[in-house]
Amino acid sequence: MTTRPHGDLPLRLLFKIVNNTILVKLKDGSEYIGQLVRCDPCMNLYLIDTKEVDEEKHEPIANLGKVLIRGSNILFIVTDINKMFLESGK
Repeated sequence: MTTRPHGDLPLRLLFKIVNNTILVKLKDGSEYIGQLVRCDPCMNLYLIDTKEVDEEKHEPIANLGKVLIRGSNILFIVTDINKMFLESGK
């Protein structure tokens, strides 16, 4: 059996940033910003204080509160949203 030396790196990063605010983009194009409370090995995420945001303007569309996001629906996760907003000029 072969192992990938960095195969679990994204999961380790997620476990380290629990209680931080993240942005999650789903495969359907929707984006959510919320505080990561918990994640599991399937990359299912439990967020609180979650807001759905406009994907271009990153402005809130709806306040959702507690949200469970299935890992198989995730396109990408931004772990440092403050840096993302600084780089985009928002």
